[in-house]
Amino acid sequence: MPQPRKMSLTPDMVALCHRDIADPGPDGRWTAISDEQYRDLAVALERESHGEPLWVFAYGSLIWKPEFEATDRQRATAFGWHRSFCLHINRWRGSHDQPGLMMALERGGRCDGVIYRLPDNDRAAQIERMLRREVSAVENIDAVRWISVKSENGPCRALGFWVGATGERIRSRLPLDEVAGVLARACGHFGSGAEYLYNTVSHLEDFGIHDRNLWRLQQLVAEEIRSIHRQTLEPQAR
Repeated sequence: MPQPRKMSLTPDMVALCHRDIADPGPDGRWTAISDEQYRDLAVALERESHGEPLWVFAYGSLIWKPEFEATDRQRATAFGWHRSFCLHINRWRGSHDQPGLMMALERGGRCDGVIYRLPDNDRAAQIERMLRREVSAVENIDAVRWISVKSENGPCRALGFWVGATGERIRSRLPLDEVAGVLARACGHFGSGAEYLYNTVSHLEDFGIHDRNLWRLQQLVAEEIRSIHRQTLEPQAR
């Protein structure tokens, strides 16, 4: 069995990026989703499953922090989409002083991830939990959609979040070194960008998924953290 790859980005480095930051609250530029809208959207999505097994495609934090019940999970590939740190944020894992970036799925390429099957009972409630976690503004509802994926058992449809998002929050095709600079510095009340990247890469590796783009990114983020926190890290290296 091959030995697991050793990441350049370490838990000690990630810890250096953490800061205690209060939640600034919702951004007034966006329209909050009401309780009724959450419920209606969850019911509509459940109906769109047409009684078939309901799968959720996880490509980022849903892999390592799903916060929903699942009866099965499998590796799966979404063709025509790729992971991208393109979502500009000033909350969650960023702030107004130091905005962050989170992942979404953008057009092109392929994305290897994990599909989770929701229990057959109470599926609308499970979907609503995910919606409340993933989407907070009416303007972003269109980024919740069904996508085609291929698993070890063949093709199926799966529910995806932040798929093909558009608008002023999207920063497409950012150079990796620019993304690394943001992730090494940004932190919000949910944690740091470095932590988000570390957890995603390490858990993908646990599933046997090696994303070359993210692997290079974690190396660049590690270099940025070394540069920022050189005085703290140098004694540890001796």
